[in-house]
Amino acid sequence: MIDLSSLLTYAPDTTIRKTERVVEEARARGDQTAFLSHSHTDAVYAKRVQAFLEAQGWRVYIDWEDATMPSKPDKETALKIKDRIKRLDWFLFLATKNSMSSRWCPWEIGIADGVKANERIIVIPTRDGYTNYGSEYLDLYRYIHSTTDGGFATFDAGRAQNGTMLRNMRR
Repeated sequence: MIDLSSLLTYAPDTTIRKTERVVEEARARGDQTAFLSHSHTDAVYAKRVQAFLEAQGWRVYIDWEDATMPSKPDKETALKIKDRIKRLDWFLFLATKNSMSSRWCPWEIGIADGVKANERIIVIPTRDGYTNYGSEYLDLYRYIHSTTDGGFATFDAGRAQNGTMLRNMRR
C-alpha cells in the first residue's frame, strides 16, 4: 500500500500538455508509456503519480490533459480511452476511495484486462488513514508498493517478495 499523503511529496508538472503527442514521442524514443486510470476527483494524486513515474523515465498519459478528448464524456471519449489503453505499454490503476466507486475506472480496468497481457496491468493500492483501497486486485494483477529505502517496486500478483524497482522496468 502507498499512503496517499506520501504521494504529495512529489511535485507535479502543472502545465497541461497535449499528452497524446508527448506520449507518442516517448514511444518513439523507447521510453515506458502508461495509461493512468484514476478518478478525476483524485487529480492531485494522479499528477503526483505522473511526476514520480516521469522522474523514473516513464511517460504517463492522463486523459484530461489530452486536448483531443471531448469536453463532456461520450462515445468518442470511450473509443479514445480504449485506444490509449491498448496502445500504451502499461495500464496503471490508482486505487482510491474515489476510483473504487467511479463508473469509469472499473470499466477501464476491465478494458485493460481484455486487451493487455496480465503482467502489463499494475494496481497502485493506496491507504488513507486506516482504510486500504485496491486490495481486491492484488491477487489478480501486479501492484506497486513502497520499499524500505523510500522507493517503489512492482510485485507480481499475490506475492510480496522479489519486487522490481520501477526505474528498472522495461518495455
